[in-house]
Amino acid sequence: MILSEKQLPLRAWRTLAVSVAALLVWDVAVTFLYLNDTTHFDGIDIQFTLFGTAIALFVGFMVNASYGRWWEARTLWGQVVNSSRSLARQALVLVDQDRPDTAELARQVVRNQVAYVHVLRTSLRGQPLPPEAGRFLGADRLERVARAANRQTAILLDSDRLVTEAQRRGGVGELARLELEAALVALTDAQGGLERIQKTPLPVQYRFLPRFFSRVFCLILPFAVVEDLGWLTPLGSGLVGLMFLMAVQIGDQLANPFADDVYDVPMTAMTRTIEIDLVQMLGDEAPGPVTPVEEVLY
Repeated sequence: MILSEKQLPLRAWRTLAVSVAALLVWDVAVTFLYLNDTTHFDGIDIQFTLFGTAIALFVGFMVNASYGRWWEARTLWGQVVNSSRSLARQALVLVDQDRPDTAELARQVVRNQVAYVHVLRTSLRGQPLPPEAGRFLGADRLERVARAANRQTAILLDSDRLVTEAQRRGGVGELARLELEAALVALTDAQGGLERIQKTPLPVQYRFLPRFFSRVFCLILPFAVVEDLGWLTPLGSGLVGLMFLMAVQIGDQLANPFADDVYDVPMTAMTRTIEIDLVQMLGDEAPGPVTPVEEVLY
């Protein structure tokens, strides 16, 4: 997630470099041919304003749809943050802490939750199990989780079993168990929403048509403005074309909020925040927060 309000980091421009360079070469070529009268297209009348308006609508639909996916992903991660804190707090307060056996079960629920958010993050990004999983789950639990088709769900199941065991031992009352179960259900709902976004890409029409028509518009634009701008055509046409290309690129990037790129939801920072909060609840030493890299928070 980009934090700077002044300028786009250099990394975000790299994917546009080739397209912008090709666009400038094309604009210069059209301007040179027109002003040297080597071709005869000065009579071409292109209603570029009408075309530009129509294409802007296509691009607007794409960007709005992409931003909707990004914002929903961010909202669901906010639910994960809140539910993780609630689950940890309830586990440490509602489970009998005067009994060593049930107190240890409650602490393991909190450790499970730290591992859960990190595993959820790497799963959404298509990455292997994070080192935090082994550190907070232990060898036996890690082995069971690694064998599961849905590893984050396996961790929630283990936490539910721990709560059930604490209730069986008399360390959790019925109402307390319902509160803990509600927090686990909220986590499951948020996880389901995040996985839905991950497994349901933006429809191809929303991605292909704005990209295709924007490039076509960039090709015809210098023909429409060269008579008025002359040698300034590459500057004017290039700037307008750059705006369309940037809008399409932003839509492409926002469409996948888990891409581990400059535009994605900062899951690494949020999972670290959860880890800090929950580890401090346990009374242990917590790591430091994730810091931005070149004005980008991952």
